[in-house]
Parts: sequence; C-alpha cells; structure tokens
Amino acid sequence: MKHHKQRPSSPPSAPLDRRRFVAYFSGLGLSSTLFPGVLWSETAGTADRKVTVDLIEKAEELAGLAFTPEERAMMAEGLEQERERFEAVRGVALDNAVPPALRFTPLLPGMQPETRQRRIKWSRPPRLERPGVLEDLAFWPVTHLAALVKARKVTPVELTEMYLARLKRYDPALKCVVTLTEDLARSQARRADKEIAAGGYRGPLHGIPWGAKDLLATKGYRTTWGAMPYKDQVIDLDAAVVERLDAAGAVLVAKLTLGALAMGDVWFGGRTMNPWNTEKGSSGSSAGPGAATAAGLVGFSIGTETHGSIISPSMTCGVTGLRPTFGRVSRYGAMALSWSMDKIGPMCRSVEDCAMVLEAIRGPDAKDGFVIDAAFNWDAALDVTKLRVGYLEEAYSEEQLTKFHGQATLDTLRGLGIELIPVKLPEYPVDALGYVLFVEAAAAFDELTRSNRDDLLVRQKQGAWPNIFRKARMVPAVEYVQAMRVRTLVMEAMARLFEEIDVYVAPPWGKAKSILTNLTGHPLVVLPNGFTEEELPTCTTFVGNLFGEAELLAVAKAYQDATEHHLKHPALEG
Repeated sequence: MKHHKQRPSSPPSAPLDRRRFVAYFSGLGLSSTLFPGVLWSETAGTADRKVTVDLIEKAEELAGLAFTPEERAMMAEGLEQERERFEAVRGVALDNAVPPALRFTPLLPGMQPETRQRRIKWSRPPRLERPGVLEDLAFWPVTHLAALVKARKVTPVELTEMYLARLKRYDPALKCVVTLTEDLARSQARRADKEIAAGGYRGPLHGIPWGAKDLLATKGYRTTWGAMPYKDQVIDLDAAVVERLDAAGAVLVAKLTLGALAMGDVWFGGRTMNPWNTEKGSSGSSAGPGAATAAGLVGFSIGTETHGSIISPSMTCGVTGLRPTFGRVSRYGAMALSWSMDKIGPMCRSVEDCAMVLEAIRGPDAKDGFVIDAAFNWDAALDVTKLRVGYLEEAYSEEQLTKFHGQATLDTLRGLGIELIPVKLPEYPVDALGYVLFVEAAAAFDELTRSNRDDLLVRQKQGAWPNIFRKARMVPAVEYVQAMRVRTLVMEAMARLFEEIDVYVAPPWGKAKSILTNLTGHPLVVLPNGFTEEELPTCTTFVGNLFGEAELLAVAKAYQDATEHHLKHPALEG
C-alpha cells in the first residue's frame, strides 16, 4: 500500500505523550473528540507498527473516553484485525463515480412530493426586434433570446459565433474558460438552425449557447475538475445534464472554470476574476459560470453546489442562481464531492431563465439513484400574495438593512402585497456538522491523498483541500454517523417550519446559515438586490420547501420584476 509521505508537520512519533498530540492536532484545527483516528495514522503502512494497549490509552484520553486495562487488551487484538480489513478494502479500485451504498434523501418518512405534472406556463415575452448590433444581445436573458430565435429574427449560428467571439475576447482578463468547445458548438448551432427553419422548434433553450462548469463530463473534451492532477482527464461520456441540454437544443460553447475540486476560484490556470472588478476574484466554486454569465459570454451556465458554490459566485458576480432541491437533478457524469450534499443548478440572468433551464435538466435518471420523481409546475403568473412568505428577522442586522439593501428588499416585497411572517431557523449546531462534507470529500478523493498527488493542487493552505482531506481521516465513523443523526433532527425541524410557510427570504450569509439548507436539501435562489458604494452587486436569497421550486421562483420573480438590479451589467474592457 502507498502511504502518505512524512511531512515536516507530521504527528510526533513514539513515544507518544498527550502534550505533543494535543499540540499537533490543535494545529490542524481538530477537536479532541476526533482523535481516535490517530490509531490508524500511527500504524498505517508499517508492518512492524502495531496497535498497542499504550496507544489505545493515549487515544481514549484524547477522545474523552475511559477503558479498563482488560478492555484495552481485548481491543488491541481486534483493532489489528480491523486494520487488515481496511487494507483489503483499500485494495479495491474506487472510481470517483462510485457512490456509497447508503443513500441520502431529503424526504422524511411520510413526505411525498407532488408528482402530477401540469402544463408549464411561461411568461409571454414582449414584442422584440433584432438590434442593429448583434452583440447588444450578449446580456439579454434567455426568455428574450428564445423569443428572437423562435421568431427567426436571429439564428443559433449567429448567437453562437457572437458568444464564442466574446469568450475569446474577455477570457484573458477573466480566466473563466478551461476549454472552448468550438467544433461541438458550431455543429449543434447548425443543427438547431436547420431544425428551426424546418419548423422543428424544441423549446425555449433551442439554439441558446451555454457554458458548463468543468466538472461535468463532456465526451470528446477534457473534464479537468479545475485541478492540476486531472488537467488532461478525458471522460468518455456526457453527463446527464449535458445530454438533457443537448436534447433541449442548447449549444455548448465552453467548459468553464471552477476552483480546484470545487472550492474557491483558484484553479490550475490561475484565478477567475469578477467582471465587475477584475482585480477581485469571482468567488467559487462555480467561478467560471458566475463570471461568464455576468460578463455576457454565454446565454446561461450550469453550476454545482455542495456548500455555497452557486450562492457565492452568483452573489459576487450579480447573477441569478438556483440551487435546486437535493435529488431534483441527476448528477450522473458530474464529479462527486459529497454524495449527500452535491446539487446541480442553473446560473442565469433572470429568475425565469432559471425556471426554463431547470425544466430541461430535472427529473429521474436510471443512472443516478438519488434522483426523486417530482413535478415542477411552473406558472409565471402565480399570485404570490396567496403564498405564505417568511423572513429571517434576526438575520437582518443593521448592516444588512442598510449597506446590503435588506430593508429595501423587505419593503419591495411588502409593496407587492406580500405579508411577511417573521420566522426563526432551528437552533442546532449546524456549523459543527460541516465535517459531514469533509469526510465524504476525503472518501471521494482518498486515492489522491494516499498517492501524494494532492501535492499537485495549487492551494496548499490550512483551509485548502489537501489539509482538509488529511484532517478528515481523523474523524471516527461513529462521529460521522452521529452527525448524520443530528442532521435528521435538523431536517425534522425544517419540516415543521415549512408547515407554517411556503418560502422565506434571507440575506445570503451570516445567520441565514447556508450550511443548514445544504444539509437539509432545500432549494434556494439568489439574485441581485442592489450595489455597494464600490459598485459591486449585493444579493438576497429566497429559500423554498423541498421540491417547491415553482413557488420559490414565483416569489423571486415577483421581486425581480419589481426591480431593475438584474438588468445592469459590468462595463468590460477589451
């Protein structure tokens, strides 16, 4: 077995003492309850290093446990057998695509989402004409682009060439593109032209250029996951989302950047920058989709979220991003980071754009057993005053109410005739449950850690993946299971909250607890609500009930229609 090489900051070798162990693991940011994993770190990869009674005693002290000498002796023999089992399991090759046998569902016992699908009711677009300069379409929402394409006032080939040209012109400053898919895009655009000319219009995404976060497999092109160890990786299949958008007639123009292995905005090619201020990053991990959509380089894009990876770049870049309910969209062909938390969703220029993309990509998939069959009964004209809308009163600090336009957001909603109901989130230590993500991520990239190829990742800091993966190896299985049990209690509490409301509005961070709704699987949409004094976008979020995207997006659309923040776009140079 390959074991991780000794590092300058590696744990102290025998003889072991409490002071040295506490100092080492405190430096890693681990609580004492996580330390039983040192048993395996101290013995891994060495034939002559055994699990001893003395080692167990030191580990139990750090874990806050107490065993008798007889119990320790009995444990030592059994733990040696467990180590042999670990070695046997490690001998099995596990591709990133292999999920665990235990499958998370956001639905509690007795819950049943609506399955009867009714006719989708889109907004009627205004009467639109082709602009004199084609590039003026760059920032138009999909709803408007689709109307022009359907009316044959602009062709998919024209849109595709326009967006490809913009990608080439502005990417040197933004660093938001991993790979241009020019050949594929032109082929798909020509096909769309012929179909539409022959009366075979597929729907609102037909002929619309889009960009994929580069953790979605695309046959014939690299899928790099933004990380140096995988920069030449080619996966010989199309992700389910890629297939469904192709079936909808959309045109893939680029594989867009993500922070390495879906964290931050730093990838192997540099840092993806914010179109509003190219001296600042675009946040992540859906860094490229956020920047490219905001900069008018694609009609829409697809991002993913595990903990904030759609919310944060959407907020930073001022786009409208939808994180659907866990289990709404197939993740087949997407890089796995956390099997119980990963979600795929659209990043667009309007709320109804998100609804259009969601309609195209949602639904069951035989290749992804986590997906749940649930209807999406979108009605753009839904009377939102009949919905119960809450707001997180305690989350709106004085700064949120003023600098980040929280008060104006609430006033706008009340002006629409919505009676806002003050609500509170469940009071559980949800921040502490973050190691659920870290443990699953460490399992997904276990081979990367044990092969030492984690050294190839650009970021090598305390809060970067290499260190997180190593720390996660110290989390006992019991602690992971206990966290999942607390997660059930949080889900039950959220279910009680949504017995009283349909949607709630909140600031994007702080007491709004992004980690909470990512753990429970609830859908969320983030959209612009103003600008700072530095002319950077600010945002608000709306959270809906499980599989309640239709109501969630209806409230968000009503707010967006009453404002013009999403119509502003950055002034790019180049």
